[in-house]
Amino acid sequence: MKIVVLDGGVENPGDLSWGELEKLGDLRVYERTSMTDESEIEERIGDAAVVITNKTPITRKVLEHCPSVKFISVLATGYNVIDCGAAAEKGIPVSNVPAYGTDIVGQFAIALLLEICHHIGAHSDAVHQGRWENSADWCFWDYPLIELAGKTLGIIGFGRIGQKTGAIAKALGMHVLAYSPHESESGRAIARYTDLDTLLRKSDVISLHCPLFPETKEIINRNTIARMKDGVIILNNSRGALVAEQDLADALNSGKVFAAGLDVLGEEPVRADNPLLKAKNCIITPHISWASRESRQRILDCTVKNVKAFQKGMPVNVVNGAVDCKSPEERE
Repeated sequence: MKIVVLDGGVENPGDLSWGELEKLGDLRVYERTSMTDESEIEERIGDAAVVITNKTPITRKVLEHCPSVKFISVLATGYNVIDCGAAAEKGIPVSNVPAYGTDIVGQFAIALLLEICHHIGAHSDAVHQGRWENSADWCFWDYPLIELAGKTLGIIGFGRIGQKTGAIAKALGMHVLAYSPHESESGRAIARYTDLDTLLRKSDVISLHCPLFPETKEIINRNTIARMKDGVIILNNSRGALVAEQDLADALNSGKVFAAGLDVLGEEPVRADNPLLKAKNCIITPHISWASRESRQRILDCTVKNVKAFQKGMPVNVVNGAVDCKSPEERE
């Protein structure tokens, strides 16, 4: 069985092994494939039966021109790069990797917040540049230093990652509010569920951890920002399109929003004209919340399991309804 990985370079820049996938068939790995040139995508798929992709799109046209494809596995949780409807019509299961990054993404959200509170990197740079040795005082700081204990963190979207973020914040002494369409006992142990308006009004920090749906697109916009506290901090390492970027930039520049910590943007890689690049007090990292070695290993391990399950005729983690999807435990 031929297996092709269209864009394995980010998932595995060399510190992981493709060995377990190699055991499952004739494997070809490309570091990256064009995200716009469908002819290149089709050429690289060729007569492969199994296609593994991260961000390289698999469109209806690609599937029409690659009739050998029998299974698609995504090196991620999100699968919007696949035309899942077209795949289902052809009986092609599309599997993803669920719940691989709960710990690291929650940790990264708090890291963004702590950087805003302390600017550790900037102060370290100042010391290395000689400012401390030449200082007239025994210490100095260039930014306000913020204590989190006693402040309120509002989390929009309180699934696994939202709850992990809330648990860390609670350990720091913060009060945690949560807005979510689904409540759980595990969530109640961490936070107080509330409506969105209450969360916006009472939170000192707002962190986004919800999926991107039509009802959540640009949930952070000029109207919701107006209902927030003056000087609020906004964090987003979920989906870039949850934020109306010009509205957030305007609020940062006016001081309504004190600071933002963002690991995702509406268009990635970032465009040079993105207004957030020039906004005040805006930390932007290049979509790396997920990218610890441990997390990437879990992605690869799950992908191997997805391919093995397909080869046994019992695909798992199927997201497009192409088969009756059950977990291995449910099938026993």
